Amino acid sequence: MKDLREDRDLSQEDIAKVLQTTQEQVSKYETGRQMMGIDKYVKLAKYYNVSLDYLTGLIDTPRKLH
Repeated sequence: MKDLREDRDLSQEDIAKVLQTTQEQVSKYETGRQMMGIDKYVKLAKYYNVSLDYLTGLIDTPRKLH
Protein backbone atom coordinates (compact mmCIF):
# COMPACT_ATOMS: atom_id res chain seq x y z
CA MET A 1 0.00 0.00 0.00
CA LYS A 2 2.75 2.43 0.88
CA ASP A 3 4.53 1.82 -2.42
CA LEU A 4 1.36 2.49 -4.40
CA ARG A 5 0.78 5.70 -2.49
CA GLU A 6 4.35 6.91 -2.85
CA ASP A 7 4.52 5.97 -6.56
CA ARG A 8 1.65 8.40 -7.09
CA ASP A 9 3.19 11.12 -4.91
CA LEU A 10 0.30 10.96 -2.44
CA SER A 11 0.43 11.61 1.28
CA GLN A 12 -1.13 9.56 4.03
CA GLU A 13 -3.54 12.46 4.46
CA ASP A 14 -4.64 12.07 0.82
CA ILE A 15 -5.41 8.40 1.35
CA ALA A 16 -7.10 9.13 4.67
CA LYS A 17 -9.59 11.29 2.78
CA VAL A 18 -10.26 8.49 0.30
CA LEU A 19 -10.83 6.02 3.15
CA GLN A 20 -12.69 8.55 5.30
CA THR A 21 -10.33 8.02 8.21
CA THR A 22 -7.30 9.71 9.77
CA GLN A 23 -3.67 9.91 8.73
CA GLU A 24 -2.77 8.05 11.91
CA GLN A 25 -5.05 5.17 10.90
CA VAL A 26 -3.48 5.01 7.43
CA SER A 27 -0.07 4.81 9.08
CA LYS A 28 -1.26 1.84 11.15
CA TYR A 29 -2.53 0.11 8.01
CA GLU A 30 0.73 0.67 6.18
CA THR A 31 2.89 -0.60 9.03
CA GLY A 32 0.69 -3.61 9.72
CA ARG A 33 -0.23 -2.51 13.21
CA GLN A 34 -3.89 -2.73 12.25
CA MET A 35 -5.80 -4.60 9.56
CA MET A 36 -8.09 -2.85 7.11
CA GLY A 37 -11.63 -4.02 6.54
CA ILE A 38 -12.59 -5.33 3.12
CA ASP A 39 -14.61 -2.17 2.45
CA LYS A 40 -11.46 -0.07 2.69
CA TYR A 41 -9.54 -2.47 0.42
CA VAL A 42 -12.31 -2.14 -2.16
CA LYS A 43 -12.16 1.67 -1.95
CA LEU A 44 -8.40 1.63 -2.48
CA ALA A 45 -8.62 -0.86 -5.34
CA LYS A 46 -11.09 1.40 -7.11
CA TYR A 47 -9.09 4.52 -6.31
CA TYR A 48 -5.82 3.06 -7.62
CA ASN A 49 -7.56 1.05 -10.36
CA VAL A 50 -5.82 -2.19 -9.37
CA SER A 51 -7.12 -5.63 -8.46
CA LEU A 52 -7.60 -6.69 -4.87
CA ASP A 53 -5.14 -9.53 -5.53
CA TYR A 54 -2.41 -7.01 -6.22
CA LEU A 55 -3.41 -4.64 -3.44
CA THR A 56 -3.30 -7.41 -0.84
CA GLY A 57 -0.01 -8.84 -2.10
CA LEU A 58 -1.36 -12.09 -3.55
CA ILE A 59 0.14 -11.27 -6.95
CA ASP A 60 3.17 -9.16 -7.84
CA THR A 61 2.02 -7.68 -11.14
CA PRO A 62 -0.74 -5.08 -11.01
CA ARG A 63 -3.91 -5.80 -12.93
CA LYS A 64 -6.27 -2.97 -13.75
CA LEU A 65 -9.93 -3.15 -12.91
CA HIS A 66 -12.30 -3.31 -15.85
